[in-house]
Amino acid sequence: MRALLARLGGALLLFWLVVSITFLLVRLAPGDAAALLVPPDASQVDAARIRARLGLDAPIAVQYARWSISVVSGDLGTSFATGRPVTTVLGESLPISLALGGASLLLSFLIGTTVGMVQAVRRGRALDRALTVVTTTLYAAPSFWLALTLIALFTYGAARWNFPAWSRLPAFGVRDPGAELEGVGAWLDIARHAILPIVTLTVVGAAGVSRYARTALADTLGADHVRTARAKGAGPVRTIVGGALPVALPPLVILLALTLPGVIAGSVFVESIFAWPGMGRAMLTAIAARDYPVVMGATIVYAALVIAANLAADLALPLLDPRRRR
Repeated sequence: MRALLARLGGALLLFWLVVSITFLLVRLAPGDAAALLVPPDASQVDAARIRARLGLDAPIAVQYARWSISVVSGDLGTSFATGRPVTTVLGESLPISLALGGASLLLSFLIGTTVGMVQAVRRGRALDRALTVVTTTLYAAPSFWLALTLIALFTYGAARWNFPAWSRLPAFGVRDPGAELEGVGAWLDIARHAILPIVTLTVVGAAGVSRYARTALADTLGADHVRTARAKGAGPVRTIVGGALPVALPPLVILLALTLPGVIAGSVFVESIFAWPGMGRAMLTAIAARDYPVVMGATIVYAALVIAANLAADLALPLLDPRRRR
């Protein structure tokens, strides 16, 4: 219990530090939110009135104290740009980001672990070297570059090279604005629009997972219990699934928690490029408009997701690895 409380306390402290530092950096960044809202013909009195209404006329310490009290009470404030509650703005954007991130994270681990298994079994051979080159290249590629490449290939390139109609994928938006679809047709339309964003996030994530899974499984395949299973006549599938994978599972769980920040960071650019109204696009729009309440609200959500994922992996590790239960 004491260790659990210590980890929870450390997670809360880290969350407070991340949010506080972000608040300070946002306020000290060049630009003024009030200047973007003041009409060109407004007088200095009108500009001062707008700054006072937004609470920007107080010292940073006072602004931080007011904002902290509001957050603790459950109020994230009101958007400077739209005048809507921040909880409403984030409530509309968060499900889209969770859907994209969750689907890509699941596919990343399924594909990445499978590729890592193949490389571990074929370690040192031509297939392993070829997959190493491919996964390393994809993992190093920026997500926005992959997104633009997929758009060029499956939209403009598909039309130019006369690809089949089913392979011409939409590049922007969540659904076709000109189609009035309902029921299954509407869901299929959303699924077609989600293919390119999910593929972009999955490619980078799966490449990283495969590199980690290869190393973990390659080390485990040389363990005594795996060699004993092979000597008793166990097949390759049974040796990997029943012997090697359970031992390599704890580091893969840690990798799952470490991959989440990458998925979240990548979704910021992917959502902006593909015009998906998720958290990433809302964050970029708020930063450009100096919309401090939305920026801080998104920071709270991002920080909470990342820290909670790492804490969950830390707590789940003793359940998966008996050597750590002490």
